[in-house]
Amino acid sequence: MKKLLTAVGLVAGIALSSAASATIIGGTVWGGSAYGQGGEFVDLGYSPSGLTVGNNNHQDPNLYAFDEDQNIVLDADLAIDEGGSSIAAGEQVASHYIFFDPAGGTTVTGWVDFDAEILGVITDTNKLDASDFLINNDVTYLNPNLRGLENNDNVFIDDSRLHVSFWASSPGDYIRVLTAYSPQANVPEPATAALLLLGMLGMSRKWKFATAKA
Repeated sequence: MKKLLTAVGLVAGIALSSAASATIIGGTVWGGSAYGQGGEFVDLGYSPSGLTVGNNNHQDPNLYAFDEDQNIVLDADLAIDEGGSSIAAGEQVASHYIFFDPAGGTTVTGWVDFDAEILGVITDTNKLDASDFLINNDVTYLNPNLRGLENNDNVFIDDSRLHVSFWASSPGDYIRVLTAYSPQANVPEPATAALLLLGMLGMSRKWKFATAKA
């Protein structure tokens, strides 16, 4: 029985891990006036429940990021601003949101690292709207007409690292990053976990039968 309970606990842990896809693996703030104000990179994790962005909700010098929907196969071409003109239909992507929401006119320079190659970055307001089907979370996005970057903001793709240089005031700078298939989000689906549990139960019965015969 103890072995059976251990197996059940293991499978439950695997099933729960399906919501723990952490494809942002690091970042830093190393320049700009935000750095002088003690700004840091903050990873908010996967689909942070209760988060609100887009209307001066943070007002600090930190550079924030969080993961949106993961490993989604695109039904149609998706327009992007950096990394080409579009990502082709049929490509599997993981979505991430990066924002900088300081209290006043503040600059920040830094980078964000991902666990997979960056396929493209969306910085245009209309293209952000068109890609909101990749949200799939409990975050509240405000001021959709004021998202994106201005002419004095820059991003640069270096494989799986995104370099950023922003100047922002109200309501801040907001972009979406699309990466390739994320290996860290590759965990068993609930159905797979259930099949694994049934297999372990079967093994447990065989073990008990063999023990009884001995």
